[in-house]
Amino acid sequence: MALVVNGEYVEDSLIREEANAMRPRLQEEMEGEDPVVIEMRLREWARENVIERVLLRQAALADPEPIPQDLLDRTVEEIRSQTPGQSGCLFPQQDQLRREIEIRLRIDRLLGRLTAKLSPPRNKEITEYYKKHRENFYFPEMVHAAHIVKNVDEVTDEATALAAIRQAQQELQQGVSFEEVADKHSDCPGRGGDLGFFPRGQMVEEFESVVFSMKPGEVSDIFRSPFGFHIAKIYEIRPEGYFPLQEVRAQIEEALYAEKRRRVVEQYLDKLRAQADVQNVPSRAAGSQ
Repeated sequence: MALVVNGEYVEDSLIREEANAMRPRLQEEMEGEDPVVIEMRLREWARENVIERVLLRQAALADPEPIPQDLLDRTVEEIRSQTPGQSGCLFPQQDQLRREIEIRLRIDRLLGRLTAKLSPPRNKEITEYYKKHRENFYFPEMVHAAHIVKNVDEVTDEATALAAIRQAQQELQQGVSFEEVADKHSDCPGRGGDLGFFPRGQMVEEFESVVFSMKPGEVSDIFRSPFGFHIAKIYEIRPEGYFPLQEVRAQIEEALYAEKRRRVVEQYLDKLRAQADVQNVPSRAAGSQ
């Protein structure tokens, strides 16, 4: 079934497209539920999403104030300068593209006006959020490491790779910096072999068993992994813990403000929905067959 929303015909294909986009996430959230129930819920939510988008567009277009011509021209040019697909559109005809961009700008303006008077989160809100969601700011033990690697593969055999890594080790023992040796000898050159911070579970077991047993400043002996031979250096070990409030304050502020914004927009959409005339009608495509 198609829809008519405030006199505007909405093809059923839009609802099917929305349902297809939502399906993977809803199936994950409702894992174990009857597939029929999932499809019914999917259809219902997809229908409401499409209706809300139509209502929002209609409200934005009802504003008699035009979009400034220079803003529209500039946005069209920015979109057309992007690689097709990068902007989310496939570059329709010029007039159609301008119309789509104008609608997008009108919707953005409407949403901006709806949320313009929202106050930033207060300190108390931020602190309470941090305490309530503290588990979101947990980080596991992490190590900052670098390595020199000589791969063993179809090109380089075991003996050749071992000889090469021993040459790198000899230069380290002669006082050449780890970073210089890594860039000179490693099969993964660049940045001095720096791997950054990483927790357990990101590297192969043989590599992690070595680096997580080392101390900051320590350089390992040669060791083997499924990839080949390595020498590792540890810069820093960060024990597990929680990010302090000051480090995640901006992140929390953003989350709280986004939630306030979402509630304002939802209330506005609820108002539009309550006043809307929405009817189910036969699909024109189905009727033409």
